Parts: sequence; C-alpha cells; structure tokens
Amino acid sequence: MENKFIVETSARHIHVTDATLATLFGADAVLHNKKDLSQPGQFACEEKVTLVGPKGELKVSILGPTRPADQVELSFTDARTLGLKAVPVRESGDVAGTPGLKLVGPSGEVEMAEGTIVAKRHIHMTPADAEAFGVADKEIVKVKLNTTRPLIFDDVVVRVSPKFALAMHIDTDECNAAAAFGEVYGEIVK
Repeated sequence: MENKFIVETSARHIHVTDATLATLFGADAVLHNKKDLSQPGQFACEEKVTLVGPKGELKVSILGPTRPADQVELSFTDARTLGLKAVPVRESGDVAGTPGLKLVGPSGEVEMAEGTIVAKRHIHMTPADAEAFGVADKEIVKVKLNTTRPLIFDDVVVRVSPKFALAMHIDTDECNAAAAFGEVYGEIVK
C-alpha cells in the first residue's frame, strides 16, 4: 500500500438526536440524504439548522444519521463569527464542558447546554489500514500535504474502526492554510 490517503475538508455541521430533530423539524421529521459522505453510512442532509451565538448566526447542514448527543463542529473562524470564545479542539463525541448554542429550525428551537467543538484533525482507518501504515488507534502522528502551500500537520489522531473508510479530515481553516483544494492526499511522516 502506498503511504497516502485522501484528505477531506469537513465544513461546519451539526449532528442531532432524534429528540432535537423532532423539536426543530416536527414530530414526524426524518433526515433526507442529500449526499453520501466518505465514511460508510454517513450522509449530508437536505435539512439545515441555524446556529445562534452571542454575536452572530450561521446556517449549517445536519449530518446523518441521528446520534445519541447533539454536537456542533466548527472552525475557529466560525466560532468567532458566532461570538464564541472558548471552543475547545476535541475529538468527536468529547463534548463535556464545551459551549452551547441555540439551534433554530422551521418548527422550533433547542438550547444546547454544551456540544460545540472544533474537531481535532484525524485520520479514519480500518484495522487493516492501521496495520499497513504501522499505526494504532489513538496514536498521534504528523501528516504532510504536498499542495501549492505544503504543510505538515502535527497532532493528528488516528482513529481505527472496522466501520471506517480511509480518509483524513481537516476543517476549513486548516484547508485554507494548506491550500488543500480539490483532490489532495496526505502521508504520515515520522
């Protein structure tokens, strides 16, 4: 296997629970798949939610399917636009003690007490991928991108599961810093 993998930009989005979906879009609401994502079973939805912060608003797509907890993933630029100051960099699902936001949909509003993060850059791998790359779940690596603005990302977490497909995810600020536009590949450097 070549030591390269696709690097995808994960723009601002939200994951919602069944209860939040019902409040925002109505009791019988279901998510409508707009586009499949690279991770198996994950999809961008037709449904959008307005995030309301202390100083601004942003409209974001819901990613499906629904999850056990609400979670908003932003870039630092997005957080600044909303007026949020202490949004931590965290792995998905690690939302304890993070800022909340107001969510507004066509049928109602939800006040999230917590759940807003800047997603830690990460690589999704299957166990076979991890073995081939010589890395383990939760290992921290460096990834080199050869673009018009070459960059080495440090502090990239490897996430291993048989449910994943090989891909690295960065946010829009990171994408812009590396000029990671179009089809871009990264490689682990040690």
